[in-house]
Order: sequence, then structure tokens, then C-alpha cells
Amino acid sequence: MLKWALIFFVVSVIAGGLGFTGISAATSGIARILFFIAVAIFLVFLVLGLMAGEVLF
Repeated sequence: MLKWALIFFVVSVIAGGLGFTGISAATSGIARILFFIAVAIFLVFLVLGLMAGEVLF
């Protein structure tokens, strides 16, 4: 998911450089949403991993 966020960010930067501000804003928003979803999933798995580690050890 982080890979897709990076791809949308690069598309946003290129579109903004070429003057396509509408496309740039849309892809920037998509990249931001995907990034925060990836961070949320990471935090959930981190907490679950720490809880499972306490149970095993």
C-alpha cells in the first residue's frame, strides 16, 4: 500500500509540474489517504505483535 502511495505522490508532483493542478490535487489526496491507511495498518499489526509476544514469552 505504501508503494501505491508513493506512485500517486510521484504522479501528483509530475502533474503539478506540468500545470495539471486538478489532477495533482486529486492524486495528492489519494496518496495521503493511502499513506494514513498504511500507517494505521502498521500500528494495528505492531500492537497485535507485541500482545502476541507477551503471551508467548
